[in-house]
Amino acid sequence: MTPIPPRTRQTDDTGLTARDAMHAPGPQVDDHMTVDVALSVLIGARVPHLLLRDEDGRCAGLVTRAQLAAHRGGSWYCDRTRLRDIPLDRGPFTSSVAVLGEAEAAMRDRTLDVSPVIDEHGYALGILALTS
Repeated sequence: MTPIPPRTRQTDDTGLTARDAMHAPGPQVDDHMTVDVALSVLIGARVPHLLLRDEDGRCAGLVTRAQLAAHRGGSWYCDRTRLRDIPLDRGPFTSSVAVLGEAEAAMRDRTLDVSPVIDEHGYALGILALTS
């Protein structure tokens, strides 16, 4: 769960950091929640993704409705499957002090549309989403 490393000097033209551009994190759930319950939370909250927390409350990943639906439709599916047991992005996550341009480039390299923004202790502060 190592964050994308921040730069100490601003290297883009805007001077913005990931914290400046992030959105509210939305619902956060424990990674021991079952896939069925998480899908219900996602649908009920009308959000495209959930942030996962580990047993210490730190960011453990992000899961989308499409990921949950795909897993649920697999032959390996069991109604007791926990979020921590399915494949999903578990980092590195975006540091809140990362230069915005570099954070966006790292997301594109990893083909991510959205990334959790975390503080220096690994707690989710928000979400950074690519706009194009």
